[in-house]
Formats: sequence, structure tokens, C-alpha cells
Amino acid sequence: MFRLIEENLVRQNKALILLSVLLEEEFARLMQSKPQSVSQIELSIQELMRQIAMERVCLRKHVGKQAEGAQRVRDLFLIMDDEQRATYEQLLQMLDDTEQKCAVQAAKNNQMTMALFEQSKKLLDYMHDQIKPKNTTAYAQSGRFAKANSSARLLSGRL
Repeated sequence: MFRLIEENLVRQNKALILLSVLLEEEFARLMQSKPQSVSQIELSIQELMRQIAMERVCLRKHVGKQAEGAQRVRDLFLIMDDEQRATYEQLLQMLDDTEQKCAVQAAKNNQMTMALFEQSKKLLDYMHDQIKPKNTTAYAQSGRFAKANSSARLLSGRL
């Protein structure tokens, strides 16, 4: 009767364990500053998240079929025997623990990404400041900004 729900919970647990491994790998690649490989792993993470979301939608359908008005697995505990309830509580606890571990790792990855972004932005701003012309009020014959002396001098030229 509850076989499909149990299989779904097992699949979700395995998917979250894989997600945890992928997030740790993403963090390692962020630490090594390998943007191409980070992008590749990020695509895998996004696809896995999509599959987990689909599993959750499917789980809700299975739960709804078992008892009218039930939306969560915990809503079915009243109609389960003690052994089944213990099994499902254990599966749900494992799911919650792995989910929390993934959330912590995702937060670390986010902090690292934002730190690398900020570092790159500051470096780029510094480089732009270094190449930006200091005097932007006059152009030379070549079409570039002229370097003007700030000291006073006589004007000379053709009439």
C-alpha cells in the first residue's frame, strides 16, 4: 500500500546525497578558481534540483491517493502500523538531515561566489582607473586625450 511512497522517499534521499556531493565539488572548484568547471557542475546541480522537485510533486500525488486530505507523509502516520511509522520517520529524518547539510553547503558556495565576484569587480575597477585618462578636457591630433601640462605657459601656433 505504501510501497510507492517509500520508494519515492528513498530516491529523494539518494538524490539529496548526490546533491551534497555535487555542492562540495562545486565549492572545491570555486576554491581552485576554475570557472568553466564550476559552470559545468552548476548545470548538473540545476538538473538534479529539477528532478528532486518532480519527485516531490509525485510524492504528494501518492500521499493524496492513500488518504483523503493528506498532503504530507506525516499525515499518513495515523493509518500506519508502528513498524511502518518508524521506517517512515527514519526516512524523513534522513531526508531532513541531508537537506540541511545541502543548505549549509549551498550557503558556503554562495558566500564564496559573492566573495570572488567582489574581488574580481574591485580588480576590474582598479584596472579601469589605471588606464582611464587623467585629463579629459582636451584631445590631441591623434584623437586621443592630450596630456596637458598643469603649469602656465605661452600659447604658440599658426595664424
